Amino acid sequence: MPEPYRANEFVVEIGTVESPTVSKVSGLSLGETEAIEMPEGGTNVVRKVSSGIVKFQPLTIERYVDGSQDDQNFKTFFEDMFKHGGGGRGSTVRRDGAIVKKHFGAEVFRIMFYDAWVKSASFSDLEAGSTSLLRQIVVVEHNGLEWKR
Repeated sequence: MPEPYRANEFVVEIGTVESPTVSKVSGLSLGETEAIEMPEGGTNVVRKVSSGIVKFQPLTIERYVDGSQDDQNFKTFFEDMFKHGGGGRGSTVRRDGAIVKKHFGAEVFRIMFYDAWVKSASFSDLEAGSTSLLRQIVVVEHNGLEWKR
């Protein structure tokens, strides 16, 4: 009987850059849609006739700030998004990428994301006397996820 994969061994690729210091990725929904309902006249029956528009949740990427090259890579990624639009017009800069799931070091599948752009970037709170680790949280919008084996 095959052993289920653990959720702890993965890396994130943005463009061609691998970011192994990512500690959490959420929003891995492959898509969702609402059903279009059609009431049937003269009855109490409502039929679901088709799906509506397909929507994708944003990805939330969390990582610990540690002074590594990843700090600069993520800084460059979200600065590209915010600075290229200029004048508050937004950005047309997009990146493809993947969340690469590994099992004992070997890649077992990847979840591709397309045309991604940074929606927000923030840091965890700073507090004197705290023993918490400093995290960076980047929320990424995209035009779809694809599970590739």
